[in-house]
Amino acid sequence: MGTTTIQKVGQIGVPVKNLQSAVSFYQDALGLTLLFQTDTMAFFECNGLRLLLSLPEKEQYANSSSVIYFQVENIKETYHDLIGKGVSFIDEPHLVAKMGQTETWMTFFKDTEGNTLALISEVHC
Repeated sequence: MGTTTIQKVGQIGVPVKNLQSAVSFYQDALGLTLLFQTDTMAFFECNGLRLLLSLPEKEQYANSSSVIYFQVENIKETYHDLIGKGVSFIDEPHLVAKMGQTETWMTFFKDTEGNTLALISEVHC
């Protein structure tokens, strides 16, 4: 598989207004395993698919629906490849979390219907 190929859906992001309340619901009521949590995000394991609960990163995302995160090997190459195919990105690839020796990078874009989608890449340092 090439470095600019979408590999799989690696994560689904759900916007929340009250992170602690949402974490309690997904962990206690639904029984999902909490992987880790920051001040603005919580990550759960759901049989190989990661579920992200997050407070809006920017005001423009405050009323967003769920976001599908497409996992790629090389986010910067895929970003430039998709720009060449006419995809309009909201931002450039950027670091969102570093856990131990792994950096998580993301970039967001819109589909033709205005839905927010994202590329995600985990880089082992």
